[in-house]
Amino acid sequence: MRLDEEPVRQLVLADPARVLAAPGVTLIDEWQHLPMAWDRVRRRVDEASDPAYLLTGSATPSAARDTHSGAGRILSLRLRPMALPERGGTAPTVTLAELLDGTAKITGSTSWGVADYAREICASGLPAIHALPPRRQRAQLDGYLTRIIDRDIPDQGVHVRRPETLRRWMAAYAAASSTSASYTTLLDAASAGEADKPAKTTTIAYRDLLTQIRILDPVPAWLPQGSEHSRLKVAPKHQLADPALAARLLNHTPETLIQPRAGSAELLGQLFESLATLTVRAAAQAKESSVVPLALLG
Repeated sequence: MRLDEEPVRQLVLADPARVLAAPGVTLIDEWQHLPMAWDRVRRRVDEASDPAYLLTGSATPSAARDTHSGAGRILSLRLRPMALPERGGTAPTVTLAELLDGTAKITGSTSWGVADYAREICASGLPAIHALPPRRQRAQLDGYLTRIIDRDIPDQGVHVRRPETLRRWMAAYAAASSTSASYTTLLDAASAGEADKPAKTTTIAYRDLLTQIRILDPVPAWLPQGSEHSRLKVAPKHQLADPALAARLLNHTPETLIQPRAGSAELLGQLFESLATLTVRAAAQAKESSVVPLALLG
């Protein structure tokens, strides 16, 4: 059931017990449009012997709302965009599972070139978008970004007074992909030429909300040596959930990414690392493993 549709919400409100008691697995999409569904599912888990529900959406329960966390009853799972092998067109010759098990043979080759990777960076790992022609991919990604600003952030109870400021802040994060750029660097990039810069409380709130709705996906900092305190001082690497979002925020296409002009090679490298990070994260999640910044390895 899709709770972003008014008739469906009314049906659930009219008789939630009967709707949620349906046999088999019940998929509740965009549950955040009817927060009471979360508590109803939690209650059903307590009452029924073997209930099965899938709650999908871009939000988790807000701490400000009178909503149960779901701890001990609801398992939260992050579903990332498709990794490179999941998109078709190429297959890995070495798997992460084999690497972790110590059985991998480090060998293989690929026919892909720079243009192929640039195409996949911009094509998106979101299944419905990846299958579209390039022009429609760009239109859908632009619409996705607009929805984040106009709908998803306000749905979290935050009024976006200056939507363009939020978009520039997201673009600053996109430009900082695969780096650990400081807050000051991001602020300067997001407000270049403006004397009246946004308050830190505003921009930090944007960052936290974008992370909460799974648009920002930073890679936790890691050091192979040193104390726990020294490790905690290392800044995480900035990443968006999908490198295609970063490319659209910066108005890039596969062709512009590989053009021989100032800065294009550096950005292509950053977004290639984003694509590689997404691919490794998807494989690592299946092995209950975590990913650390590539630049700190070795």
